[in-house]
Amino acid sequence: MRPPHFVQASGEATVTAKPDRAEISLGVTTQSGAAQAASAQNAADTTEVLAALNKVIGGSGEIKTTGYSLAPEYQYSNANPPRLTGYRASNTVLVTVDDLSIVGKIVDTATKSGANNINSISFSLRDEQTARIQALSEAAERARANAEAIAKALGVRVVGVLEAEPAEMPVIRPLPMMRSNLISASAESATTPIQTGSLDIRASVTVKLEVQ
Repeated sequence: MRPPHFVQASGEATVTAKPDRAEISLGVTTQSGAAQAASAQNAADTTEVLAALNKVIGGSGEIKTTGYSLAPEYQYSNANPPRLTGYRASNTVLVTVDDLSIVGKIVDTATKSGANNINSISFSLRDEQTARIQALSEAAERARANAEAIAKALGVRVVGVLEAEPAEMPVIRPLPMMRSNLISASAESATTPIQTGSLDIRASVTVKLEVQ
């Protein structure tokens, strides 16, 4: 049996949406000559930061620990072996909120209560699936229209769809803001300004249409 004749084409689509969820990665780093002292100070400072953050987000968000480390620090020189200078303790948490209006306040509260690391802020959609489906649908329609245009130009008739293959659809998020910018903004103004921007959900689909 002869394989069917076909034309193949691709289509792309981008759906733009406003984010409705934010994730703020922040932490506390402490240093001391003794490991226990560095750890104890970090625990106290982190507890104070968490208490302040919980007052801000209330029941509208979530805070979870994403990393903890306690490590020795050394001073290196070419002529001598490494010399122990102290210990560094770091505790990192991720704050997730759906109320984007309080993101700036979260940053300010964290830094004022003892956080000295603001690692990143990222934005996303609580329901990405709806936007993904819309982007897929539009991409499939464009792919089929492109394939039908090719068939028409070749003087053949479309009789069916043989295959439709979607590619990955990354959600393009705004670039994270760096720690130094966030802390300087907090020091200069009452509330750190946060611009959420928009998210682009992109889809690409390739179709094969059977022709005669």
